[in-house]
Amino acid sequence: MQVIDSHTEGEPTRLILSGGPDLGGGPLAERRKIFARDHDRFRTASICEPRGSDAMVGALLCDATDATCAAGMIFFNNAGYLGMCGHASIGAAVSLHHLGRIGLGLHRFETPVGIVSVMLSDPHTATIENVASFRLHEGISLSVPGLGRVSGDVAWGGNWFFLSADSPYALESRNIPSLSSAASAIKDALGAKGITGSDGAAIDHIEFFGPASSAEAHGRNFVLCPGGAYDRSPCGTGTSAKLACLAASGDLEPDEVWIQESIIGSRFSAQYKRGENGQVISSITGRAFVCGQSSLYFDSEDPFADGIPSALAEG
Repeated sequence: MQVIDSHTEGEPTRLILSGGPDLGGGPLAERRKIFARDHDRFRTASICEPRGSDAMVGALLCDATDATCAAGMIFFNNAGYLGMCGHASIGAAVSLHHLGRIGLGLHRFETPVGIVSVMLSDPHTATIENVASFRLHEGISLSVPGLGRVSGDVAWGGNWFFLSADSPYALESRNIPSLSSAASAIKDALGAKGITGSDGAAIDHIEFFGPASSAEAHGRNFVLCPGGAYDRSPCGTGTSAKLACLAASGDLEPDEVWIQESIIGSRFSAQYKRGENGQVISSITGRAFVCGQSSLYFDSEDPFADGIPSALAEG
């Protein structure tokens, strides 16, 4: 399997260039279902230990069904499959440019939840225009064991988020383990209460937010991703969900810039325009850097050729 690795504001992406599963040529959403149903070992083998890590997000490079798109991509992580991934889209654009496959300028990527555009302004900087985002529920309140009452909004930014200012710990890197545990408890409580996204979709991302540490940013976040890893970047789809909430509350106007800071201090610059039915079309700018290009080997005698599940790797 041929891969190229990058990080976007600290969050890693592994783009699979070749050697992945044959998923046919249907719609990306259907190909994602085939991937999950028939070829899930490719996911675990490529990004779980010993070849990857819980923080890594994979992107399978596919042929697009839309002729206007430069590529199709299916995103996944240590726990399963993602609808969209903002940081990985930026990382993929930078990686494809590094390989000489795309030039600077505007490109379109097809994903299982829709088409996103990517403006590559220099070899390391890209702006993604995400799929339409919106706030589904405002001011949801629930009791969380060990935390008490927690309130927040449910929003779509390409994945489903519960966004809360009720962080039980300061949004500082030293509190990452405690923040992770608290976010996991909230995720469990949402499931127990039957609180979901549209059509019963699981809310699989938890986002705490608060004041920025830097005077140059507008807010700071901590995002717990499916599978238990925290996002090192400010989270592309999470930033889109945040903008949808700000827009719905009248706290951010179209074209007004919002600088989102991550738990490790990296930043995305974001703004939005209005789409159909008042939905938010966010544009998010970040930097990515190629870390390496390699071949992954799979030995039939290797007991962990298909990867080590996260629960086992954590011990």
